Amino acid sequence: MRVLIIEDDKNLTELLVYGLEEDGFTVDACHDGCEGLLFALQNLHDMILLDRMLPNLSGEEVLKRMRKEGVKTPVIFITALGEPLEKINGLDLGADDYLVKPFDIGELSARIRSVMRRTLDHNTPFLLEFGDISFSEKESKLIHQDKTCLLSKRESDLLSYFMRNPERVLSRLQIIGNVWGPNSEIEDGNLDNYIYLLRKKLSAFNTNVQIITVHRQGYSLILK
Repeated sequence: MRVLIIEDDKNLTELLVYGLEEDGFTVDACHDGCEGLLFALQNLHDMILLDRMLPNLSGEEVLKRMRKEGVKTPVIFITALGEPLEKINGLDLGADDYLVKPFDIGELSARIRSVMRRTLDHNTPFLLEFGDISFSEKESKLIHQDKTCLLSKRESDLLSYFMRNPERVLSRLQIIGNVWGPNSEIEDGNLDNYIYLLRKKLSAFNTNVQIITVHRQGYSLILK
């Protein structure tokens, strides 16, 4: 999943980038409202974390212009303005959630996942694409040319995570935390079993996409 942070506090931005990347997200960041709007209008991100008080263009104005231009990317306001009326105003402007500073990075990650689940429910079917394969998250269906294959719930969650982070080395802890949950206790070979099952299904499709093992680092979804 690719996240855009629009936040003028550079120290906070640094912490957020580090924390979210550790949690498996791909992150872009900027510190100015005008620059943030330019990024947002490119419609390249799955989620935007937006500060309300920004130089040159406020977060509220960034959000208004995004929605006016038809950009539907989910937005979470991250702000020091925590009064109930401020929250109501932010949500009425078109934000999908509202998080008051200071906050825990774990809560932020959970909020992002929650918003994305709601977004997927309203965008059926949702297709992820990489190389010559597509994956419908809503239908748990892997697609290659004229062939399709249904995946189990766990296989679907695992493939979705890989396809939202293509060509990136994902550690075992990152994968388990995002697919099974941060507090899950699973047997060591459980992840390996599901990786094996996904590899088998990709191989049957004769696709140019594969999951490789990166020695002592984790796994990566790549093109042959």
